Amino acid sequence: MRFTTTKRLNSPQVVAFSSLLILIFITSMKYPNEPEKTYTYLALGDSYTIGEQVPGRDNFPNQVTRLLNEKRIAFQSPTIVAKTGWTTDELQNGIDKAMLKGQYDFVSLLIGVNNQYRGWSKENYAAEFESLLKQAIAYANNEVSHVIVLSIPDWGITPFAEGRNRNQIAKEIDDFNSINKQISLRYQVHYIDITPGTRKAADDVSLLAADGLHLRVSAHARSWC
Repeated sequence: MRFTTTKRLNSPQVVAFSSLLILIFITSMKYPNEPEKTYTYLALGDSYTIGEQVPGRDNFPNQVTRLLNEKRIAFQSPTIVAKTGWTTDELQNGIDKAMLKGQYDFVSLLIGVNNQYRGWSKENYAAEFESLLKQAIAYANNEVSHVIVLSIPDWGITPFAEGRNRNQIAKEIDDFNSINKQISLRYQVHYIDITPGTRKAADDVSLLAADGLHLRVSAHARSWC
């Protein structure tokens, strides 16, 4: 089963975002109830993965593994290689310095907002994102069904973007997401489009953290599809 931006899991408007990842994980497992198996998860990204302004246990990688453990599907604590402000090349440097060893049962990748913020080219993003995705697939033992790419949230709707050209930011975010989506589809990994949902924060500031830019705990637990 492959999830893309065109897939909906059920009819309710709000489904826990973590539950969406959990469903992908479970449907990709060969033996989800194998008693002796303990699964591993590698999350690659930037502030949206590490959960800037969010307690560590409540970012989405930790939510996912905690909820799976509650379902008696054993997961180690996630390995997270992510830092606020990272661009694609800085994530690459972070991966290199982390000296990751072995394979992971699942890998997620969410990167690019800082490329757009700094005005870096789409051509550069495409090349570096593809390289990162190929590494993510390799870390997942070449199991493309165990790799999930998440789209870039739109920070232009936040109070932090006050005085900036919000329409231009939205267009550029869409352009970058078009790139990461097409590359994801080419490599046949899962793709989750969270961007439209993050734009709801324009009318619901309760989804934003105190810095007026990043997402609250409640937003990490919400469906953006």
